[in-house]
Amino acid sequence: MHTTMTTLTQRVALTQGVRFHADRRCEPRGMRAPPLAARCSGKPVNADSTKRAEASPLELSSASSRRTALGAAAAVLSFPFLAERSQASAEVKTVMVVGATGATGQFIYKELLGRPGVRVIAGVRSLEKAEKMGITGAVKVDVTSSPATIASALVGVDAVVCATGFIPGNPFKFSQAAHAIDNVGTVNLVDAAVSAGVTKFVLISSILTNGRVIGQEKSPGFVITNAFGGVLDEKLVAEQHLRASGMDYTIVRPGGLKGEPAKTPLVVSGEDTLFSGEISRELVGAAAAEAVFAPGAKNKVVELMESGSCVDPGKPGCPTSAGSNDRSTWFA
Repeated sequence: MHTTMTTLTQRVALTQGVRFHADRRCEPRGMRAPPLAARCSGKPVNADSTKRAEASPLELSSASSRRTALGAAAAVLSFPFLAERSQASAEVKTVMVVGATGATGQFIYKELLGRPGVRVIAGVRSLEKAEKMGITGAVKVDVTSSPATIASALVGVDAVVCATGFIPGNPFKFSQAAHAIDNVGTVNLVDAAVSAGVTKFVLISSILTNGRVIGQEKSPGFVITNAFGGVLDEKLVAEQHLRASGMDYTIVRPGGLKGEPAKTPLVVSGEDTLFSGEISRELVGAAAAEAVFAPGAKNKVVELMESGSCVDPGKPGCPTSAGSNDRSTWFA
């Protein structure tokens, strides 16, 4: 069955002759670091660095080629569930997880490794740490470096999953670190991805990043989390920059992260709808991996928690959904 499905997917891919890529613009939104604001003038980014070459139409000049295309179309009609899967497979073949040695990134990396036909690359700051963790073929990616430097590591990559985040250390440098990694660093990675022709970007963020706008500025969750260098404010800037990038994006906002396995099913909620809740890092990894390929995750912001983990069930910000372990429903 696996061999048959793979063959059908490959045949369907033959019919996809042309891709269209809109010119991408950089729009300054929210708080922007001054150097980035200078680059985001509202004018088109250099076309040489951002516009991917369009594939030429597939020429079906011979009767044999026509039969191949017709057979692929018939396969999709006979097995409609393959249509979305084949499209995703044709577009995403190489995925880089930036932050693959991190507490959450390592679960995303492992999840993606289990995907047949997908090449997974670990983008890491420390190659030594990756080697100690048993990760082979890792590529050095430091989000604090220039977009041009980062872009050189993204050549040939179809999708990026960003699982970076500052690690609290010196409390007197929380703000500096959060700004450098969760704001400017992520913006650098987004700009590099656009330049390298990446078509899908999944960003691991946090619930309550938009807390000031939705009336949660004084909620315990916002106050406690944002005390770490204003990290929620910094993450919001990066989210806004990604949304304006022109790439297909999914922003994953998990609740409070925990190290142990999930105890209840996953609840996938809409943008600005979760005000509390907890979730296993492992479950976030599974959801992020699904977001790379699920057509229903295109250009969406989703918020995640384990069922029953939020405060004040039934009240705003705490849905009573039972959740689901069926991955096909997460982004349906």
